[in-house]
Amino acid sequence: MIDLSNYDSLRKDSHAWFHALKPVESPVLNNLIHFTSEGFEHIIYKSARSERDKSSQIMRLKLLPLAIKLIETSTTFQEYEETIKQFIVKQCKKKVQISKRVQYWGIIAIIEGRKIKVIIRKIGNGKHHFWSVVPSWTTNKFRDTKFVSTMKGSPEED
Repeated sequence: MIDLSNYDSLRKDSHAWFHALKPVESPVLNNLIHFTSEGFEHIIYKSARSERDKSSQIMRLKLLPLAIKLIETSTTFQEYEETIKQFIVKQCKKKVQISKRVQYWGIIAIIEGRKIKVIIRKIGNGKHHFWSVVPSWTTNKFRDTKFVSTMKGSPEED
């Protein structure tokens, strides 16, 4: 059972700490990994209107330092997925829906006695960014369109 009494202060402190992070070099992707507000929001919310359980949020927030250490030290990724997603963007003051390639890399390792998975995401030609951290898990969900997949679970939701 996770203690929820310090949730508000943990979330506030983690938010400030996360947004002060500088990009870190990833040996496995040979690129900088950026820590964006999207990544932090994904730890708090499953989707735009669905907040994760507080115990799940606390667990993920506490794993963040290990996630950074894993990104900086891992030389291999264990999972990869590439898909096409629809995004709503503004073009000429109008909202339009466009398709973009989205890539996910899953790095799984035991670090400081904890088995965790870190998910790195890249949208189109954008920058690699931190997407999620979770204890390593498996699930059997069918995804819509997959070009290449070696991932277990749903990187979009986890």
